[in-house]
Amino acid sequence: MPFLFKIGFLEFTWVDFIDVFLVSLLIYQLYRLLKGSVAVRIFFGLLFIVLLYLIVKAAKMELLATLLGQFTGVGVIAAIVLFQPEIRKFLLLLGKTTMFQSNSINRIIPWRRRGMGGTDLMPIMESIKNLAASNTGALIVFSKGSELKFYAESGDILDAEISKRLLSSIFFKNSPLHDGAVIIHGGKIKAARCVLPVSESERIPPQLGLRHRAGVGMSEQTDTLVLIVSEESGEISIARNGVLYSNLSIAEVRSRIHKFLFDEEEEEGGKQVPLFNKEKTEEDGSGSQAAES
Repeated sequence: MPFLFKIGFLEFTWVDFIDVFLVSLLIYQLYRLLKGSVAVRIFFGLLFIVLLYLIVKAAKMELLATLLGQFTGVGVIAAIVLFQPEIRKFLLLLGKTTMFQSNSINRIIPWRRRGMGGTDLMPIMESIKNLAASNTGALIVFSKGSELKFYAESGDILDAEISKRLLSSIFFKNSPLHDGAVIIHGGKIKAARCVLPVSESERIPPQLGLRHRAGVGMSEQTDTLVLIVSEESGEISIARNGVLYSNLSIAEVRSRIHKFLFDEEEEEGGKQVPLFNKEKTEEDGSGSQAAES
């Protein structure tokens, strides 16, 4: 095999170049996943030990290589234990980008296509408008590919038809079901009072509460669209793919939900932008703020 270059006892080939490139790409993606958390320091510590082991092994320092080799062997198990939450996020990220999650597959597979349609947006929009006007907090999850049984079973199963009165009564402040999220799938309210994963991102503005963090966390870990109504200001926000779009009008909310449910192309506002950058929308030209998780 032809060599690219040779440094002392190291012979570098094209296969080595591809190998180094792929490993560098993997390490970079892991760093992006761990960035902003305490785990990144542990990651760099383990990476330093692995690189040191490779150097002493290449230099044929047998005793030190044996000691570091024993540590790296145990280190794999230790890394799985230490990075369990991060590994789970990484696998969820891979699952969201597979071909089985694409819109083309959703259109082809009949049972997945049935789960997308049949949702009447009129009672949802009327209910959201009333909730925002009365500063009533709300958290609604829209799913088109999965019933989200794991999250639905954390609350109370309803499997009820969508209606304005039902949604308003669920999020009424004195209702026993208001504290949690509502999951909508296949044109029905599947469950209420559901517990959602909370985002640990440090880029979410501190003035946003647990409801917004739960919405962003759910959109990070699942292929869903999450609608949030602020209890303090009545502001309507949408979380999608870990991005929070704030201060949306009813027209903007309806457009985003419709495009999500029926696989239409995302508008310009669907791009991830820095925190609190203003962006124009096609509906009314008003600005909306987006927070990248």
